[in-house]
Amino acid sequence: SMHVPEPVMSLAVEPKERSSSNNFSKALNRFMKEDPTFRVGFDKETKQTVISGMGELHLQIYVERMKREYNCECITGAPRVNYRETVRSSADYDYLHKKQSGGSGQYGKVLGSIEPLGDGGELVEGFEFENGMIGNNIPPTFIPAIEKGFKEACEEGPLIGHPVTGVKVTLTDGAAHSVDSSEMAFKLAAKGAFRQAYEAAIPTVLEPLMSVQVSAPEEFQGVVVASVNRRKGVILDTENQHGYVSVTAEVPLSNMFGYSTDLRSATQGKGEFTMEYNRHNPVPSTVQAELVKAYQAKRAEG
Repeated sequence: SMHVPEPVMSLAVEPKERSSSNNFSKALNRFMKEDPTFRVGFDKETKQTVISGMGELHLQIYVERMKREYNCECITGAPRVNYRETVRSSADYDYLHKKQSGGSGQYGKVLGSIEPLGDGGELVEGFEFENGMIGNNIPPTFIPAIEKGFKEACEEGPLIGHPVTGVKVTLTDGAAHSVDSSEMAFKLAAKGAFRQAYEAAIPTVLEPLMSVQVSAPEEFQGVVVASVNRRKGVILDTENQHGYVSVTAEVPLSNMFGYSTDLRSATQGKGEFTMEYNRHNPVPSTVQAELVKAYQAKRAEG
């Protein structure tokens, strides 16, 4: 099967005229069939349609095609980078979810740990759940609900609300109540346990890092290198051939917005670049602090 990379950038879109909403969905459905790297989703919070793809240009082309081929002009939001979250160390949880209100209550207790997947070197994507229970302190019928609770907790990370990846959760013990325990109670216990351990496990924000290749006539070499450095890129290789310079670098996607315009004006229209997703990488701590602060402010607004 063909490997389809995960989208790295998202854009909220809506038709300018209500009357063209039929064409809007027709266009999106067709584009998704044509292009496996183009995804369409719905943001429940903002009630907006969100398109995702491999970069700014990729999404702009589809917005342009909707206007041209489907006579559907769109309003677009600001591009959003698809961050991820992960943990850097292991931490234990010991969490009791207990509620007593009229009638039957809720009771579920879970003990165990969360840790990074892999050996702590390269980030390993994904989620793993291990049932390390000995004995039946938690009846086996509740184990799937616990796994589901942890999985759901990973859909929206506590740091900045982006998906959590590269985490292994181990369940080692727990307790159940003969009357008040239910699948729901254990699912909620798992969610609470995840939040409890997550804070202690050095949570980290990851950003898409792009492989960028810029080429321009040799006389612009200094300008090109400076333009990559300004966007906090790491230059891996510079090659001069037939009067052209080619610069290979890794640059965080969030710093690549508007780069094509900058490059054109710096090189009198003679420079060009390509970029593709390389991997997700931890953001600098200053950037993480800013992202967390912005997320908390957004949540406070409700």
